[in-house]
Amino acid sequence: MPGDHASVLAALGLRRDSEQLYFRLVPVSGHTVVGVARLVQERPDRLLRLLTPLLERGLVVLDDERVLVPPLADVVSELVLRESRQAATAAARLGELASAVPHLVAAGTRPHERDLSEVHPLDGELSSGGDPLELLQLMLRSSRGDMLWLRPDAWAMARESRVSELLAEAMATGRRSRAIYPVRALAEAPDALRTRAHLGEQVRVMSEVPTRMFIFGDAHAVLPEPLGFADEPRVHVRQRSIVAALSMWFEVLWSRAAPVPELESGGQPDERRFLLEQLMAGVTDEVIARKLGIGLRTVRRRIAALMSDLGVDTRFQAGVEAARRGWL
Repeated sequence: MPGDHASVLAALGLRRDSEQLYFRLVPVSGHTVVGVARLVQERPDRLLRLLTPLLERGLVVLDDERVLVPPLADVVSELVLRESRQAATAAARLGELASAVPHLVAAGTRPHERDLSEVHPLDGELSSGGDPLELLQLMLRSSRGDMLWLRPDAWAMARESRVSELLAEAMATGRRSRAIYPVRALAEAPDALRTRAHLGEQVRVMSEVPTRMFIFGDAHAVLPEPLGFADEPRVHVRQRSIVAALSMWFEVLWSRAAPVPELESGGQPDERRFLLEQLMAGVTDEVIARKLGIGLRTVRRRIAALMSDLGVDTRFQAGVEAARRGWL
Protein backbone atom coordinates (compact mmCIF):
# COMPACT_ATOMS: atom_id res chain seq x y z
CA MET A 1 0.00 0.00 0.00
CA PRO A 2 1.12 3.66 -0.42
CA GLY A 3 3.84 4.58 2.08
CA ASP A 4 4.57 0.93 2.94
CA HIS A 5 8.37 0.51 3.01
CA ALA A 6 8.03 -3.24 2.53
CA SER A 7 6.17 -2.69 -0.77
CA VAL A 8 8.93 -0.29 -1.89
CA LEU A 9 11.61 -2.89 -1.18
CA ALA A 10 9.60 -5.51 -3.04
CA ALA A 11 9.37 -3.14 -6.00
CA LEU A 12 13.16 -2.92 -5.93
CA GLY A 13 13.28 -6.69 -6.47
CA LEU A 14 14.27 -7.78 -2.97
CA ARG A 15 13.36 -11.19 -1.69
CA ARG A 16 11.53 -11.56 1.59
CA ASP A 17 14.64 -12.55 3.56
CA SER A 18 16.53 -9.46 2.28
CA GLU A 19 13.58 -7.24 3.27
CA GLN A 20 13.63 -8.66 6.78
CA LEU A 21 17.40 -8.17 7.03
CA TYR A 22 17.05 -4.55 5.89
CA PHE A 23 14.56 -3.74 8.66
CA ARG A 24 16.86 -5.41 11.24
CA LEU A 25 19.77 -3.24 10.03
CA VAL A 26 17.99 0.15 10.14
CA PRO A 27 18.19 0.55 13.97
CA VAL A 28 21.85 -0.57 14.12
CA SER A 29 23.13 1.65 11.30
CA GLY A 30 26.65 2.93 12.02
CA HIS A 31 27.95 -0.14 13.85
CA THR A 32 30.88 -2.17 12.58
CA VAL A 33 30.35 -5.33 10.56
CA VAL A 34 31.39 -7.43 13.55
CA GLY A 35 29.06 -5.51 15.86
CA VAL A 36 26.12 -5.77 13.47
CA ALA A 37 26.77 -9.48 12.98
CA ARG A 38 26.59 -9.99 16.73
CA LEU A 39 23.37 -7.93 17.00
CA VAL A 40 21.59 -9.81 14.18
CA GLN A 41 23.07 -13.12 15.29
CA GLU A 42 24.96 -13.95 12.09
CA ARG A 43 28.62 -14.75 11.40
CA PRO A 44 30.45 -11.71 9.84
CA ASP A 45 31.32 -13.61 6.62
CA ARG A 46 27.74 -14.82 6.19
CA LEU A 47 26.41 -11.31 6.94
CA LEU A 48 28.50 -9.89 4.12
CA ARG A 49 27.04 -12.46 1.71
CA LEU A 50 23.51 -11.62 2.85
CA LEU A 51 24.21 -7.90 2.37
CA THR A 52 25.01 -8.32 -1.36
CA PRO A 53 21.51 -7.48 -2.78
CA LEU A 54 21.20 -4.53 -0.39
CA LEU A 55 24.65 -3.22 -1.32
CA GLU A 56 23.89 -3.55 -5.05
CA ARG A 57 20.84 -1.31 -4.69
CA GLY A 58 22.52 1.20 -2.40
CA LEU A 59 20.17 0.36 0.44
CA VAL A 60 23.21 -0.40 2.61
CA VAL A 61 26.69 1.13 2.38
CA LEU A 62 29.94 -0.21 3.86
CA ASP A 63 32.11 2.66 5.03
CA ASP A 64 35.41 1.79 6.77
CA GLU A 65 34.01 -1.50 8.09
CA ARG A 66 30.84 0.21 9.26
CA VAL A 67 27.39 -0.68 8.04
CA LEU A 68 25.40 2.41 7.09
CA VAL A 69 21.72 2.46 6.15
CA PRO A 70 20.88 5.70 4.23
CA PRO A 71 17.32 7.12 4.32
CA LEU A 72 15.13 5.01 2.08
CA ALA A 73 13.75 8.08 0.26
CA ASP A 74 17.28 9.15 -0.73
CA VAL A 75 18.12 5.68 -1.99
CA VAL A 76 14.94 5.39 -4.07
CA SER A 77 15.46 8.88 -5.50
CA GLU A 78 18.99 7.99 -6.61
CA LEU A 79 17.79 4.71 -8.11
CA VAL A 80 15.05 6.50 -10.08
CA LEU A 81 17.57 9.04 -11.37
CA ARG A 82 19.98 6.30 -12.38
CA GLU A 83 17.27 4.30 -14.14
CA SER A 84 15.98 7.39 -15.94
CA ARG A 85 19.46 8.11 -17.26
CA GLN A 86 19.86 4.54 -18.43
CA ALA A 87 16.42 4.70 -20.06
CA ALA A 88 17.32 7.95 -21.84
CA THR A 89 20.56 6.44 -23.11
CA ALA A 90 18.73 3.33 -24.26
CA ALA A 91 16.06 5.42 -26.00
CA ALA A 92 18.70 7.43 -27.84
CA ARG A 93 20.48 4.26 -28.91
CA LEU A 94 17.23 2.66 -30.05
CA GLY A 95 16.47 5.82 -32.03
CA GLU A 96 19.82 5.55 -33.80
CA LEU A 97 19.22 1.89 -34.56
CA ALA A 98 15.70 2.62 -35.82
CA SER A 99 17.05 5.29 -38.19
CA ALA A 100 19.49 2.74 -39.58
CA VAL A 101 16.78 0.16 -40.35
CA PRO A 102 15.46 1.85 -43.53
CA HIS A 103 19.01 1.91 -44.92
CA LEU A 104 19.43 -1.78 -44.20
CA VAL A 105 16.07 -2.53 -45.79
CA ALA A 106 16.91 -0.34 -48.79
CA ALA A 107 20.25 -2.10 -49.21
CA GLY A 108 18.38 -5.40 -49.27
CA THR A 109 16.19 -4.32 -52.18
CA ARG A 110 19.01 -4.53 -54.71
CA PRO A 111 18.21 -7.08 -57.42
CA HIS A 112 20.41 -10.13 -57.60
CA GLU A 113 23.35 -9.82 -59.98
CA ARG A 114 22.13 -12.77 -62.04
CA ASP A 115 18.90 -10.86 -62.74
CA LEU A 116 20.72 -7.83 -64.14
CA SER A 117 21.89 -7.45 -67.68
CA GLU A 118 23.93 -4.28 -67.18
CA VAL A 119 25.19 -2.35 -64.12
CA HIS A 120 26.92 1.06 -64.06
CA PRO A 121 27.91 3.24 -61.08
CA LEU A 122 26.02 6.50 -60.56
CA ASP A 123 27.96 9.59 -61.62
CA GLY A 124 28.89 11.52 -58.49
CA GLU A 125 30.76 11.30 -55.22
CA LEU A 126 30.73 12.17 -51.54
CA SER A 127 33.89 14.12 -50.72
CA SER A 128 35.68 16.59 -48.48
CA GLY A 129 38.68 18.83 -49.02
CA GLY A 130 39.89 20.66 -52.09
CA ASP A 131 39.64 24.36 -52.90
CA PRO A 132 35.88 25.17 -52.99
CA LEU A 133 36.36 28.17 -55.27
CA GLU A 134 38.49 26.19 -57.71
CA LEU A 135 35.89 23.41 -57.76
CA LEU A 136 33.12 25.96 -58.29
CA GLN A 137 34.99 27.55 -61.17
CA LEU A 138 35.60 24.17 -62.80
CA MET A 139 31.90 23.29 -62.54
CA LEU A 140 30.91 26.61 -64.09
CA ARG A 141 33.26 26.06 -67.00
CA SER A 142 32.00 22.51 -67.59
CA SER A 143 28.29 23.36 -67.64
CA ARG A 144 25.74 25.43 -69.49
CA GLY A 145 22.27 26.67 -68.60
CA ASP A 146 20.71 28.25 -65.53
CA MET A 147 22.50 28.54 -62.21
CA LEU A 148 20.15 27.76 -59.31
CA TRP A 149 21.02 28.53 -55.68
CA LEU A 150 19.55 27.82 -52.25
CA ARG A 151 21.35 30.26 -49.97
CA PRO A 152 20.20 30.03 -46.33
CA ASP A 153 23.32 31.75 -44.95
CA ALA A 154 25.86 32.03 -47.77
CA TRP A 155 26.30 35.81 -47.33
CA ALA A 156 28.23 35.12 -44.10
CA MET A 157 30.98 33.21 -45.91
CA ALA A 158 34.41 34.82 -46.21
CA ARG A 159 34.65 33.88 -49.92
CA GLU A 160 31.30 35.46 -50.85
CA SER A 161 32.92 38.30 -52.82
CA ARG A 162 34.90 35.85 -54.96
CA VAL A 163 31.78 33.75 -55.58
CA SER A 164 30.04 36.91 -56.80
CA GLU A 165 32.95 37.55 -59.20
CA LEU A 166 32.63 34.06 -60.64
CA LEU A 167 28.88 34.56 -60.94
CA ALA A 168 29.39 37.83 -62.81
CA GLU A 169 31.76 36.16 -65.26
CA ALA A 170 29.24 33.40 -65.95
CA MET A 171 26.30 35.81 -66.36
CA ALA A 172 28.35 37.93 -68.77
CA THR A 173 28.18 34.97 -71.17
CA GLY A 174 24.36 35.09 -71.09
CA ARG A 175 23.66 32.55 -68.35
CA ARG A 176 20.80 33.20 -65.94
CA SER A 177 21.10 32.94 -62.16
CA ARG A 178 18.25 32.51 -59.67
CA ALA A 179 18.62 32.34 -55.89
CA ILE A 180 16.30 31.76 -52.94
CA TYR A 181 17.12 33.36 -49.58
CA PRO A 182 15.38 33.27 -46.19
CA VAL A 183 13.31 36.38 -45.46
CA ARG A 184 15.64 37.31 -42.60
CA ALA A 185 18.30 38.12 -45.22
CA LEU A 186 16.33 41.29 -45.99
CA ALA A 187 17.33 42.58 -42.56
CA GLU A 188 20.61 40.71 -41.99
CA ALA A 189 22.27 40.95 -45.39
CA PRO A 190 20.67 43.65 -47.60
CA ASP A 191 24.03 44.54 -49.18
CA ALA A 192 24.67 40.93 -50.21
CA LEU A 193 21.24 40.71 -51.83
CA ARG A 194 21.71 44.02 -53.59
CA THR A 195 25.14 42.96 -54.88
CA ARG A 196 23.78 39.75 -56.39
CA ALA A 197 20.74 41.51 -57.83
CA HIS A 198 22.99 44.19 -59.35
CA LEU A 199 24.83 41.43 -61.21
CA GLY A 200 21.49 40.42 -62.71
CA GLU A 201 20.57 37.55 -60.42
CA GLN A 202 16.86 37.00 -59.80
CA VAL A 203 16.26 36.93 -56.05
CA ARG A 204 13.31 35.53 -54.14
CA VAL A 205 12.72 34.97 -50.42
CA MET A 206 10.80 32.48 -48.33
CA SER A 207 10.37 31.92 -44.59
CA GLU A 208 13.08 29.27 -44.30
CA VAL A 209 15.57 27.78 -46.76
CA PRO A 210 16.19 24.18 -45.64
CA THR A 211 19.69 23.59 -46.98
CA ARG A 212 22.51 24.93 -49.07
CA MET A 213 22.46 23.74 -52.66
CA PHE A 214 23.49 24.88 -56.10
CA ILE A 215 22.73 23.45 -59.53
CA PHE A 216 24.51 24.33 -62.77
CA GLY A 217 22.43 23.45 -65.83
CA ASP A 218 21.89 19.71 -66.15
CA ALA A 219 25.52 18.86 -65.36
CA HIS A 220 26.14 19.55 -61.66
CA ALA A 221 24.25 19.59 -58.36
CA VAL A 222 26.04 20.05 -55.05
CA LEU A 223 24.53 19.79 -51.57
CA PRO A 224 25.85 18.93 -48.09
CA GLU A 225 25.64 15.48 -46.52
CA PRO A 226 23.50 15.48 -44.49
CA LEU A 227 21.33 18.34 -45.74
CA GLY A 228 21.94 21.57 -43.88
CA PHE A 229 24.41 24.44 -43.71
CA ALA A 230 27.79 22.65 -43.73
CA ASP A 231 30.38 22.96 -46.50
CA GLU A 232 31.58 19.39 -46.33
CA PRO A 233 31.27 16.53 -46.69
CA ARG A 234 29.42 17.36 -49.86
CA VAL A 235 27.57 15.32 -52.44
CA HIS A 236 28.48 16.27 -56.00
CA VAL A 237 25.97 14.74 -58.40
CA ARG A 238 26.43 14.61 -62.16
CA GLN A 239 23.82 11.91 -62.83
CA ARG A 240 21.45 13.74 -65.14
CA SER A 241 18.19 12.31 -63.80
CA ILE A 242 19.13 13.23 -60.21
CA VAL A 243 20.23 16.73 -61.26
CA ALA A 244 16.89 17.07 -63.08
CA ALA A 245 14.95 15.92 -59.99
CA LEU A 246 16.78 18.43 -57.77
CA SER A 247 16.06 21.13 -60.36
CA MET A 248 12.36 20.26 -60.20
CA TRP A 249 12.49 20.59 -56.40
CA PHE A 250 14.12 24.01 -56.77
CA GLU A 251 11.37 25.09 -59.16
CA VAL A 252 8.72 24.09 -56.60
CA LEU A 253 10.44 26.21 -53.95
CA TRP A 254 10.86 29.05 -56.47
CA SER A 255 7.13 29.06 -57.19
CA ARG A 256 6.41 29.37 -53.45
CA ALA A 257 9.03 32.07 -52.78
CA ALA A 258 8.21 35.77 -52.93
CA PRO A 259 9.97 38.20 -55.30
CA VAL A 260 11.64 41.33 -53.94
CA PRO A 261 10.57 44.09 -56.39
CA GLU A 262 12.85 46.78 -54.96
CA LEU A 263 15.86 44.63 -55.82
CA GLU A 264 14.68 44.28 -59.40
CA SER A 265 14.34 48.05 -59.62
CA GLY A 266 17.79 48.63 -58.14
CA GLY A 267 16.55 49.75 -54.73
CA GLN A 268 17.55 48.73 -51.22
CA PRO A 269 15.84 45.60 -49.87
CA ASP A 270 13.67 46.71 -46.99
CA GLU A 271 11.91 44.52 -44.45
CA ARG A 272 9.52 47.44 -43.80
CA ARG A 273 8.41 47.40 -47.42
CA PHE A 274 7.96 43.64 -47.30
CA LEU A 275 5.80 44.04 -44.21
CA LEU A 276 3.65 46.70 -45.89
CA GLU A 277 3.19 44.56 -48.99
CA GLN A 278 1.99 41.68 -46.81
CA LEU A 279 -0.49 43.97 -45.01
CA MET A 280 -1.81 45.33 -48.31
CA ALA A 281 -2.29 41.76 -49.54
CA GLY A 282 -4.37 40.95 -46.45
CA VAL A 283 -1.90 38.39 -45.12
CA THR A 284 -2.55 37.49 -41.47
CA ASP A 285 -0.06 38.19 -38.69
CA GLU A 286 0.49 34.45 -38.21
CA VAL A 287 1.46 33.96 -41.86
CA ILE A 288 3.73 37.03 -41.77
CA ALA A 289 5.46 35.62 -38.68
CA ARG A 290 6.12 32.33 -40.50
CA LYS A 291 7.45 34.12 -43.57
CA LEU A 292 9.79 36.30 -41.52
CA GLY A 293 10.81 33.46 -39.24
CA ILE A 294 10.01 35.47 -36.11
CA GLY A 295 7.46 35.32 -33.30
CA LEU A 296 3.87 36.50 -33.58
CA ARG A 297 4.34 39.08 -30.82
CA THR A 298 7.37 40.50 -32.62
CA VAL A 299 5.34 40.86 -35.82
CA ARG A 300 2.56 42.68 -33.99
CA ARG A 301 5.05 45.01 -32.32
CA ARG A 302 6.63 45.86 -35.67
CA ILE A 303 3.24 46.47 -37.28
CA ALA A 304 2.24 48.73 -34.36
CA ALA A 305 5.53 50.64 -34.68
CA LEU A 306 5.05 50.97 -38.44
CA MET A 307 1.53 52.33 -38.03
CA SER A 308 2.82 54.77 -35.40
CA ASP A 309 5.53 55.99 -37.80
CA LEU A 310 2.87 56.53 -40.46
CA GLY A 311 0.52 58.23 -37.98
CA VAL A 312 -2.46 56.00 -38.84
CA ASP A 313 -4.92 53.87 -36.89
CA THR A 314 -5.82 51.09 -39.33
CA ARG A 315 -3.94 48.80 -41.66
CA PHE A 316 -5.87 50.14 -44.65
CA GLN A 317 -4.80 53.67 -43.75
CA ALA A 318 -1.23 52.38 -43.39
CA GLY A 319 -1.26 51.18 -47.00
CA VAL A 320 -2.70 54.45 -48.28
CA GLU A 321 -0.22 56.58 -46.34
CA ALA A 322 2.75 54.37 -47.30
CA ALA A 323 1.80 54.70 -50.97
CA ARG A 324 1.44 58.47 -50.57
CA ARG A 325 4.93 58.68 -49.11
CA GLY A 326 6.39 56.48 -51.84
CA TRP A 327 7.21 53.60 -49.50
CA LEU A 328 5.42 51.20 -51.82
